[in-house]
Amino acid sequence: MTRPSPKAVLALSALACLLVQAPWTAIDAARLGLDPLIAGLDLALAVAGPALLLLAIHRPGPVVAALSAFALADVLLTPVSGPPYVALLVGIGVAVRYGALVWTAVSVGLAWLTAIVVGTIEGLAWHPFRVAVATAALAAAVAVGWLVRVRLGRAELLRAEVLRRRAVAERGERRRIARGLQDSLAQVLAQVHVQASVGVQLMERDPERGRAALERVRDLAAAALEEVRSVVGVLAEDDAPRTPAKAELDQLPRLVAGARTHGLDARLDDRLHGAPARAAQFAAYRIAEEALENVVRHAEASVVEVVVVRDGDALVLTVDDDGQGIHDDAEVGGGVLSMRERATLIGGGLDVGESELGGTRVAARLPWAAIA
Repeated sequence: MTRPSPKAVLALSALACLLVQAPWTAIDAARLGLDPLIAGLDLALAVAGPALLLLAIHRPGPVVAALSAFALADVLLTPVSGPPYVALLVGIGVAVRYGALVWTAVSVGLAWLTAIVVGTIEGLAWHPFRVAVATAALAAAVAVGWLVRVRLGRAELLRAEVLRRRAVAERGERRRIARGLQDSLAQVLAQVHVQASVGVQLMERDPERGRAALERVRDLAAAALEEVRSVVGVLAEDDAPRTPAKAELDQLPRLVAGARTHGLDARLDDRLHGAPARAAQFAAYRIAEEALENVVRHAEASVVEVVVVRDGDALVLTVDDDGQGIHDDAEVGGGVLSMRERATLIGGGLDVGESELGGTRVAARLPWAAIA
């Protein structure tokens, strides 16, 4: 439900003041048989106050000062039995709400003091109870205006904090997307370089394998182009999918097939029934891509096996090879750090160790229902 605007609330308040003051004033003037000049002045004051309230948001200080003067005139010049000048109470609340505290204190204080002094001098019947009620009403109007000001101020601070956090989250998301795109393109370009080199070398000796290598270059370029387009879509549209469409588990066969073009016996064992969250798919795909790239470039392996399986609430990905393995004194490279960061980013983990095939095993355990 949409909340009414401040102007609409003020307009309704002004209308309520008019309905309270004007009819009561007219009826009271007729009942008492007032002089037409006094009756006209009384009715004019009853109408002028609510009308002036419509300007209170834009000019709260001058409006509350004018309303104080109108209320003072109403008290001193019109019958005691007339209606209370409720427009002043609304004007005080609005003025305090919008920060016109000095205007309110000075104008209302002077009007109250003048009414007491002049009324006493002229012999007006100031009953102590009436003075106490009027003073309490003025104080209550100030209190209500102050409470509204404090509440709305806190709401504004909360709204600003929410916007700040959203901006920080958006910047973090953009950095994450940029980092992912950079890593992806670096991997693709490295593979393109390797495949193109292999294709050039094999075109004369083994045209069939050379053609396969060049087809692999074409596929890699197409995948990279698709991912760039998807990431640009994410940055351009808030409702765009957060995960590039090509970086999912159904693309693992293509990824494994690409490893075969290097002469590897590459195998894929997909034991999944159902699909995990897209964030988990994206991370698993990129980890598999990085692991296969490491096997091709560094492992000197002949066999590589990729396995994906669900284990409870986790997606488990393993990449095993029969290459030279990891030496005890080997330093952790940037590829391993990148894979570990991808797993950690969605609440998973990654281990690198010895494989039963004799080489290296990369094992990633990712939350099945991960949220990016």
